Amino acid sequence: MKTFAGKKVKPNFLSNIYRWVDNDCDPQAVFGPDDRKASWKRLIPFWIIHLMCLAVFWVGFSRVAFGVALGLYLIRMFAITGWYHRYFSHRTFKTSRAVQFLFAFIGNSATQRGALHWAAHHRNHHRFSDQPQDPHSPRQQGFWKSHMLWFSTRENSTSKSHLLKDFIRFPELMFLDRFDFVAPFALGLCTLVLGIVLHHLLPSWHTNGMQMLTWGFFISTVALYHGTFSINSLGHILGRRRFNTEDDSKNSMLLAMVTLGEGWHNNHHHYPNTVRQGFRWWEIDVSYYLLWMMSKMGLVWNLKPVPKHVWAVSKNQKNPATLVSILSEVEELQPLPAAA
Repeated sequence: MKTFAGKKVKPNFLSNIYRWVDNDCDPQAVFGPDDRKASWKRLIPFWIIHLMCLAVFWVGFSRVAFGVALGLYLIRMFAITGWYHRYFSHRTFKTSRAVQFLFAFIGNSATQRGALHWAAHHRNHHRFSDQPQDPHSPRQQGFWKSHMLWFSTRENSTSKSHLLKDFIRFPELMFLDRFDFVAPFALGLCTLVLGIVLHHLLPSWHTNGMQMLTWGFFISTVALYHGTFSINSLGHILGRRRFNTEDDSKNSMLLAMVTLGEGWHNNHHHYPNTVRQGFRWWEIDVSYYLLWMMSKMGLVWNLKPVPKHVWAVSKNQKNPATLVSILSEVEELQPLPAAA
């Protein structure tokens, strides 16, 4: 018998369905070697989303459907890079409770689990980057497991939201983490309804419900998957190293363009406690630019800059042995003040 959501459930097909719907788990769960193996059963929803993209051969193409797909890719990528990563994982700026929830919901619609689940695993990645305990390391697990199979293991598929003591006091975030199918389902339904409405009101746009669902949700989501996953895998394989970090992280302009700035991965691993990942002016970091604009509108504030000593090293193109203490960033975070 295994424990799910504090209850003993016989591990069968129904219990797997239960796990997909309710991600709450026993925080005292102990994992063994078998729990670190990839499970194809846990990947069934993931493969279904990929297979649904084949519907494009039946629903066809329209510029409006492609535009919606691109728009949803960009806004959800920003929610992942700017918020799941730079806010929930690294706390590199502050915001209100309402804006915090809004972007947690948008990020959740990317079908990459809840913000707390995502951030907990990412903090472990920094603790043990490219070491045996790293949940996704090409050096340790090979390309495909670091790219996408890592999250199918029982150890990594279970929620670790209880580890984020700085965010678990917000019940709305805990709800999104526990029932992370709600936001993707809502987005898929909205794209379907949008297509149906446009089909009847603007038939000259040549779209319909199934076309909009296929492009706006399924194709956009799969592109978002592999764009995000490329940082875990290719971000430790392709590119150049400015800093002599203890892992294999690299900087890549190509990955930065695909992920709105996350491709400056070696910069980030050298100094993760800044909202900006492109340290030089020519290192394009769209997520940072958007957060900067939001700060001018008062939606976010206290954006943590790149310290002068890091700038100096960056400009001189040296590779110091300086190691930023990740534990001080992750484990000694003070509780958030009451969000407005």
